Formats: sequence, C-alpha cells, structure tokens
Amino acid sequence: MYKKLFIGDINESKASEDIIKFLKNKISKTKLDGFVLGLSGGIDSSTVAYLCAQSMPKDKILALILPSETTSSMDLNHAKIVAENLGIEYEIISIDELIEPFSTLCSHRSDKTAKANLKARIRMMILYYHANILNRLVVGTGNRTELLIGYFTKYGDGGVDILPIGDLYKTHVRQIASYIGIPQDIIEKSPTAGLWTGQTDEEELGMKYDLLDQLLYLLIDQGKDEKIVAKSLNIPLTEVIRIKEMVYNNKHKLFLPEMPLIR
Repeated sequence: MYKKLFIGDINESKASEDIIKFLKNKISKTKLDGFVLGLSGGIDSSTVAYLCAQSMPKDKILALILPSETTSSMDLNHAKIVAENLGIEYEIISIDELIEPFSTLCSHRSDKTAKANLKARIRMMILYYHANILNRLVVGTGNRTELLIGYFTKYGDGGVDILPIGDLYKTHVRQIASYIGIPQDIIEKSPTAGLWTGQTDEEELGMKYDLLDQLLYLLIDQGKDEKIVAKSLNIPLTEVIRIKEMVYNNKHKLFLPEMPLIR
C-alpha cells in the first residue's frame, strides 16, 4: 500500500473566493456577456458551474449537456440536477447524429481513440457556437492533474477560453466541491469522461487520483527525483517513470503549435 502524503493544503473558502474573483475579472476585462460551459454531471464541471453561478447573474450562464450513446443515465441525471439546483439555463443536445457522418468521410479504419477525441471536439464546437451567438466566454472544467498528464483532448475539452480550476489537483477539487455544496453522490462517484461504455478515468490512467496527485506534487511541484518519489510513496519506480513520460509527452497540448523561426 502506498503512503499517503501531504500535497499542499488549500483553504477552501479563500480558493473559492479567488476563483469567483477571477471569473468576475475575466468578464469585466473581456466585456463579454456571460459564460457557456459543458456540464457532464461529474465533479469538475459541477464545481465550475457552482462557482460560475456565484460570480454573476444566473441568466448569464448557459450549461450545455452534450450526451452520446455512451453517456450514463446517472451522469445525465446529475448534470440536470446541478443546473436545476443552481437555477441556470441548460440545454441537452445529443451528439450522436453529429458523430455518425464521420464514419463515411475517411476511408481509413477508425479506432477507439479517434472516436473518443471526435466526441470531445464536437462538444467543443457546440460550446463555441453558442458562445459566439451569445457573446460569452467558454469556461473549461479541466483540473491540474489532467492538464499535467495531458488527460484531455487537444482542441476538444482542452479548447476553452479559461480554466477556473486549472491550478487545482483533483484532490483539491473534491475539497472545494464539498465546501460549496456539490451533491455527495457526484463527489463520491467514479470519475469518467464517458467516451466509451464502462470507461472510468482511474482505470484508464492505471492509478487512483489521490495517488496520482501525490506523485505529481512530488515530481512537478517539489522537483523530486523519480527514485525519491517512488520511495516516498512506496510504489514501483516504473510507475513514477510512466507518469513522468506522460507529462513530458503531452506538454505540447498546453502550448500553441510549434513553428520554425525563419526570419
């Protein structure tokens, strides 16, 4: 069993206030009319929705629930509960009919990854379509854990204007979610992107979020050597190296496309 370590405590009240202030400042600086966000029924998007609702009038927030055939009924129900609890406008748009034509556009055989990324990118387009019409910002729901290891789709759920919880590890998001009153069922259920039937984040990542957060905190925030991290957490060195390679290989997702400097 791995050792449980301190990963950098946060003050839930101050963190929530800072995020709300950030959201208000973004609207003030951009002079846009509000927010559009994707609401999946998971802890991250629910937390962002609650914080958005505390930052501006609720009629300036649009939550888009964008299910596919692999979205669980539980997630769909939780998304509706969050929007209704907050009293914000929401729309449910099934994306299956938008996905279907792509199978005829390319002669090459598709695979699970291509199909999963397609779902995320179609959702991004729907979010921006509404945001353009309503003159609003697209609010992302990614956390620091996902951003560091690249656990998101480039130009999909990574295609947003702002990331209010982007500096918070998953562990911190759970703390804030509990503090601001997210339903306990949402906090406690297994995180999933719903990109294929039965998919869960932790199974796909091969590691529980609480361990992953500790590993990333020691490796990235503290700059510890891989062997020290492995010993500190009492886990195989190969696991630390695997996660470190994920961080390195996915760094490109956090930056604009590279280009050669010619002039």
